[in-house]
Amino acid sequence: MNVRRRLISGSAALVATALGLGVLSACSGSASADGKGGGRLDVVASFYPLQYLAEEIGGSHVSVTNLTQPGQEPHDLEISARQTAQLQEADAVLYLKNLQPAVDDAVAQSEVGTKIDAASLTTLEKHGNEVGGHAAEHDHSAGEEAGGADPHVWLDPVRFGEVAEGVAKGLKKADPQHAGDYARNMAALRKKFDALDKDFRDGLAHTDTKTFITTHAAFGYLAERYGLTEEAINGLDPESEPSAKRVRGLETLAKADGVTTVFYETLVSDRTARTIARDAGLRADVLDPIEGITGKSKGDDYMEVMRSNLKALQTALGAR
Repeated sequence: MNVRRRLISGSAALVATALGLGVLSACSGSASADGKGGGRLDVVASFYPLQYLAEEIGGSHVSVTNLTQPGQEPHDLEISARQTAQLQEADAVLYLKNLQPAVDDAVAQSEVGTKIDAASLTTLEKHGNEVGGHAAEHDHSAGEEAGGADPHVWLDPVRFGEVAEGVAKGLKKADPQHAGDYARNMAALRKKFDALDKDFRDGLAHTDTKTFITTHAAFGYLAERYGLTEEAINGLDPESEPSAKRVRGLETLAKADGVTTVFYETLVSDRTARTIARDAGLRADVLDPIEGITGKSKGDDYMEVMRSNLKALQTALGAR
């Protein structure tokens, strides 16, 4: 994942604390459950999927700030003094431990009353690639920091639904006055996840091939859930360069398994994917890991982009 760890120095922490109240007053929409800003719960989310959960479950009772800006690669996020101040003054923080080490550092140093770690709300697994029976050569540096676990749980609607349940419990604890509304919003969101899961199951039940090639190994949970096989050009690092051996292996696999498409994503360069696709006579298309919503996203929110991903997979796999 090409993660760069930025340690927050003691001086930065002091500056952040000193700036905290001023920064928050300048941020539109920021509020707190103690009565400031209309009584809304001030929630900080580390990146888009968790922002989506906070807004869907929290509804009108929360004000959500996303630390990762649209178009920014979340794995490379570095925490500024301003963002540290936002964390210090927030009522709750949602993050996924080991996905963004700089966020982990900031959360550990903060005094936020409610810290919700999405990684603790479901089961993380290891995902790897094999081509022709041999392990693919790729960089697992970020995966090793997470104990070898794949963090991309939000791309499996069932696991992400489990995370959502945990987020709902956390919001209820942080703001018991509106627990009933959080429960009702969670019930509505659960139906959306159930419908999305059914669409994927039905839509991918009968296909010409079960194998797809992606830029990096973000779709292991999705593949496992729906009986598919993901082969990644790179490993968990979306920006590493594949070896010549790996490229040859993928080209051989594509011919043997009837692969038609090499998928790339919106937040990193598509150069490698398009080169491999061209050399192997394959198509290139987008399969979005939904780490952020931008003007290039094929949808306005998580559910819409997931259904765009489903359509892309159906086309690539020859769904019937």
